[in-house]
Amino acid sequence: MREWRAGAALRSPPARRTAGRRVTHSIREASAGLHPTCAGVSGAGFRPPAEVLRPAHRWRAARQTAYAPEVMHAASVFFMSDAHLGVDPAEAEGARTARLHDFLNSLPGRASSLYIVGDLFDFWFEYSTAIPRLHFRTLAVLQRLRETGLDIAYLNGNHDFWLGSFFRDTLGIRTIDGAATVETQGRRLWVHHGDGLVSGDLGYRMLKSVLRSRTSVALYGCLHPDLGIPFAHVVSRWSRKSRGERPLTPEPLWQQIALPRFRDGYDGVLIGHFHHAFERREGGREFFILGDWIDSFTYVELCDGRLELKVWPAPA
Repeated sequence: MREWRAGAALRSPPARRTAGRRVTHSIREASAGLHPTCAGVSGAGFRPPAEVLRPAHRWRAARQTAYAPEVMHAASVFFMSDAHLGVDPAEAEGARTARLHDFLNSLPGRASSLYIVGDLFDFWFEYSTAIPRLHFRTLAVLQRLRETGLDIAYLNGNHDFWLGSFFRDTLGIRTIDGAATVETQGRRLWVHHGDGLVSGDLGYRMLKSVLRSRTSVALYGCLHPDLGIPFAHVVSRWSRKSRGERPLTPEPLWQQIALPRFRDGYDGVLIGHFHHAFERREGGREFFILGDWIDSFTYVELCDGRLELKVWPAPA
């Protein structure tokens, strides 16, 4: 039986992006002996409301169940992508950053792991002695989450592929270049930012390999952050504006991204990059596009072996 569900075409993805090196990391979550529950704590997201969904598709009504604190287990795994922090003017940026922080601060006590599936920042370059002031509060939130014991993995995207050792050595966040295999709760999931995986992305893959070369990194590192960071944001905004809004076409993504991974033995595929919240379930296999934290504010939660696409905060 085929089941389609899709989020609204809220924001068009940047075109022709790709993944660089195909490196797969396998992560086995420690879940033995746990009986996970998806607790209906205040603010916990459920199904996106009708206004973020395409009219042709219907979401099943979500059931919200309250649990006493003593029976809540930190067993859920969360996946989010494409916040693109730094892309908006200060007022809009502050509002949605606060919304993201509210979500992140809700995770201790109900999550075992968080996967940031690329493009948390609209631009990230790791200088050896400088941290962008704009992102200081977000980095502080992530550090506090790690101090609670929450496992965090950060998969690089096409706007933050210059991740270095800062996240790993200073914040204790695992950084993953390419795809991650997540095996937990009886599931085998393939997780990737999603860029460079479809036909026609050859040009971008070549450009990305050049930008990630040691020579390019060294040359860009010679720019003072007060010059390099604003310049990168200007280029990013110009590139996004020049592409305009584009509708999501899910069938090629299902054919070129999901089906090959199902043939490799995965039962779930999760990607970001395309800025549309979308899911398709067919024959026990599930494919999700995570949406973004610019317009849709969606994420996926894995609880008790079930994947669900949700919106933050939960609709009243």
